[in-house]
Amino acid sequence: MNSTASHSRKVDNNAFHGNTTLHQGDIHNVFNYARERRETPPQPFPLIPFNRDPDFVSRRDILDQISARCLDPAGRVALVGLGGVGKSQLAIEFAYRFAEEHRDVRLFWIHAATKARVEEGFKLIADAIRLPERKQHKADIPLLVLKWLSIEHNGRWVIILDSADESEVLYSANENGHGKRSLAAYIPKCRNGSVLVTTRNRSLASKLTGGYKNIIEVDPMTEADALALLEKKMGSTADISLAKDLVKTLDYIPLAISQAAAYIQARKPRSSIEKYLVEFRKSERESTRLLKYEANDVGRDEEASNAVLRTWMISFDHICSQQPSAADLLSLMSFFDRQGIPQRVLIDSRTLSDSLDSESDADEYLDDAGEYSNSESEADDDSDSDINGRFEEDILILRNYCLITVNEEGDKFEMHRLVQLSIKGWLKAVGLQETFMQQYITRMAASFPPAKYENWAICRDLFAHVQVALDYRPNVDTLADWATLFYRGGDYAYEQGQYEIAEQMVTKSKKARERKFGKDDEGTLQSMSLLASIISEQGRWDEAEKLQVQVVETYKTMFEANHPKKFTAMGHLALTYCHQGRWDEAERLQVLIMKVRRAGIGPKHPETLTSMHNLAITYWNQGRLDEAEKLEVQILETRKTTIGADHPDTLSSMNNLAVTWEKQGRREDALALMKDCIQARQRVLGLQHPDTLGSSKWLEIWSNDGI
Repeated sequence: MNSTASHSRKVDNNAFHGNTTLHQGDIHNVFNYARERRETPPQPFPLIPFNRDPDFVSRRDILDQISARCLDPAGRVALVGLGGVGKSQLAIEFAYRFAEEHRDVRLFWIHAATKARVEEGFKLIADAIRLPERKQHKADIPLLVLKWLSIEHNGRWVIILDSADESEVLYSANENGHGKRSLAAYIPKCRNGSVLVTTRNRSLASKLTGGYKNIIEVDPMTEADALALLEKKMGSTADISLAKDLVKTLDYIPLAISQAAAYIQARKPRSSIEKYLVEFRKSERESTRLLKYEANDVGRDEEASNAVLRTWMISFDHICSQQPSAADLLSLMSFFDRQGIPQRVLIDSRTLSDSLDSESDADEYLDDAGEYSNSESEADDDSDSDINGRFEEDILILRNYCLITVNEEGDKFEMHRLVQLSIKGWLKAVGLQETFMQQYITRMAASFPPAKYENWAICRDLFAHVQVALDYRPNVDTLADWATLFYRGGDYAYEQGQYEIAEQMVTKSKKARERKFGKDDEGTLQSMSLLASIISEQGRWDEAEKLQVQVVETYKTMFEANHPKKFTAMGHLALTYCHQGRWDEAERLQVLIMKVRRAGIGPKHPETLTSMHNLAITYWNQGRLDEAEKLEVQILETRKTTIGADHPDTLSSMNNLAVTWEKQGRREDALALMKDCIQARQRVLGLQHPDTLGSSKWLEIWSNDGI
């Protein structure tokens, strides 16, 4: 039988028994999984990535200040200071103490040196509070953390934002974020949370915390704290004076102290505090080597250097890239004495070139020698405005990075000596040390005025910066400026009675001028003449006479008969004759000088009065008291009206007249005048000036004699 084959499958109820109903159609596989359980956030606990430092030394009330700020609703506070002063160590200790006292507060730590570290910090927070969404693909972790922390019923929290030194890390767009917001935008500003920042950047601290009022300045340690830290690192020291010397040498900076202690401990018994100090003071090169030593410090981040110089180089490198002119300014400042660095020398300003090209003796009377000009044009005003504006910006960034500080008046700056050392070490390494050293010499030579009485205030402000230049070496281009600087600095030291430093400076000036211009150059002879006067004041009269005779003889061949420089040199020689007791020879020269000056420049000119003053001294020593008194009375009255009652020359006249009156038997007059002289000299010259001490000695002698 032919029939069509049927391949259809027949299913009837009998196959599944009678009470089974079959729904025909497509069959789908369906799998049911157990739902994921949400993680319950753990009880608050501190997320601190460092062990507690057993060597921690408490720093006054800083920890109390931090705690008080962090307990305020939405409190924000920043620890700001130079690298190595212990900001992170303070934050670590605060974290442990705060966690012990406030167990209901969550405490988180974010290392903010780089974007990657900040993002890692947010991830650690998300893990710590067990945010379920954190495991989702492309989850915006910082946003999740922001939202969770902003919910008040999730509890109070404190975030420590450590080493937040660069604005770009926190305030540039976050490319990994969904909204490309800055990382700083993810740090909540809500009542139930507080933020503690550690940074060396004052500007960034202000931005993160809402103003400079929320900054706590962290300075180097006090001596007591520094000694306590050294003892914890090394154990008790046998010689406390050496320990004090060490911490002072290291500017009381905690990281530098820890570094030195580790260096000494690693080399015991072949090293000690005393040996370390000897090595440190050998040279700047040795100091730099020691300050580069990497000590192991468990209280510092593993990616941070444990060498104090390297921590500062991080800031300096950032300034170099961000604002090169500020780096140049800091480089120049590193060659000054660390304290009282004057603004007027730092600013690029015009100075008279002839204040350097021509030099005059302290006793010269050439008009307006070395004075500054006040003439300006409108173009100059615009240029000065640009210069001042750039200078202010440079100062601001250096202050923001805590590399310099400013005095209350705002016109002088200060650097830590070790910071100066690190900058000079960097300049040497990159071949720029010579450039900035020579710039320093040129600026100081242009800024330090002649040592006239009216310039003493300026000289006093700048003198420490002249002294540090003794260790510098000029090149061919700055040799003349260097010689001028030390001539003027030495002249000022001579006027202040600091004869040893004066001799050191003027000797350098003389040698430099001989090398640059020759032995018979006018500038060389001026240095030689001043050096002779300084030597004479120290009782080395034969040496002084030899130099002065050489100057006088050379001047005779250089100048016409009545040239003032020649008579100034002769006057110096006459004073040396006085010291040697050669009164008649001194008198002949002094009478000649007085007559020439009276005829040439008049009887009231300061130089004429100086020659009369010196002649009166000779008369006194010859026993010609009436002649001496006559001159001295005339000189004193004239000086009071021409140069003022407090001028050092006027006070010298008071002293000499009082001595003459005592010799003449006018004891009451002598005593009254000498007391007035001493009071004025103490006020004008200081208690330890040789002239002040000389007047006081006369009064003491007279008192012992029963006046």
